[in-house]
Amino acid sequence: MNSTDNLLSPSEGAATAAQPQVQTTPPVQIWAFFGAVMLLLVLYLLFQWTTGPYFTPVPTGVTEVPMYMQIFLGANAAVLAAGLPFAIWYFWIKPWREERRITLDGMLMIALNLLVFIDPMLNYTNTWCLYNAWPWNMGAWTPYVPGWLSPDEPGAMVPEPLINNFVGYGYGNLLTIMLGCWFMGKVKARWPTMSNLRLIGCMFVYAYIFDFVMEGLVLLPFGLYTYPGAIQSLSMNAGTYYQYPLYEGLMWGGVMTIICSLRYFTDSQGRTIVERGLEKVGGGFVRQQVTRFLAINAAVSGAFIVGYMIPAQWLGTHADPWPEDIQKRSYFMSGICGEGTDKACPHPSLPIVTKHSGYINTEGKLILPEGFEMPRVVPLERSDRSSDQ
Repeated sequence: MNSTDNLLSPSEGAATAAQPQVQTTPPVQIWAFFGAVMLLLVLYLLFQWTTGPYFTPVPTGVTEVPMYMQIFLGANAAVLAAGLPFAIWYFWIKPWREERRITLDGMLMIALNLLVFIDPMLNYTNTWCLYNAWPWNMGAWTPYVPGWLSPDEPGAMVPEPLINNFVGYGYGNLLTIMLGCWFMGKVKARWPTMSNLRLIGCMFVYAYIFDFVMEGLVLLPFGLYTYPGAIQSLSMNAGTYYQYPLYEGLMWGGVMTIICSLRYFTDSQGRTIVERGLEKVGGGFVRQQVTRFLAINAAVSGAFIVGYMIPAQWLGTHADPWPEDIQKRSYFMSGICGEGTDKACPHPSLPIVTKHSGYINTEGKLILPEGFEMPRVVPLERSDRSSDQ
């Protein structure tokens, strides 16, 4: 295009100047709004949890935790804790000292860390995943999640392992994301003409295999958590404490694929798709960086909620009976149901119990909430004709 193509006549220029300029909201600010909502939710949950009755340890119970589990879980927590200072240095302090900027990886590390507050929401409507109570825990914040339905009691609930998850969800997942982006780069280098859609498809296959190895062959057998409500016909090692639902890799693999793609596909300035329009955000460097982080936080949280938590609700309501191999281990059961309680464990033949409802006890009787009476049967209205019949 020649430069003269952009020249306007005086009359055209005056007409253009007279037209009102439409102010549009940069996409990054829209993303940042949702990121701010998620951040406020996290802060609310953190405050309510740490100041309320659910901030108390969940004990392991009467069953002795196998030594191989103790060694693995203890080593996992120790390695993650020891690596945290190096991660903070590498992803935050070093880039700031050298370039006076916060890198994409530094922001991803924090956004990924905040996912720990979303992590237990797969049990939102029905409990179908349990954490091992042996790692250090202080219960969980789940009763304060808006709309939460699954029943919880202080000291008898699904606990969140503090070191393993609070540290692992941050730089642990970031290293996984970086490895996935390295894989995408290798695939693109090998097949330069491959479309972005096919590249994302390759990443999804890689993420599924990676999740299968990490969860199915490592984390589940070594007892970090278990899926008692897994659909056993769609699970590997069905009926054991380490049964692996094959759809788990589809969900978590999908989340990892989205976040890897977010990091991999950046513009010439290293900005992700959710940072578009950042140059239009006024207020200086600090406001731009806050906006940028909130947008990234929205994308990461949104990937987890849409790709995992929403389908997990449907799967949770179609859960199979809890295997005996799980019910006999008190460090998994955490006083939720079974022996030591009067509550029957979730079963397809029983109603799904909520924090508002009664429950079926171990003798098969309905236990109503304290102070609640069975609703009376309201007689149907009848016409004179029907009353004569």
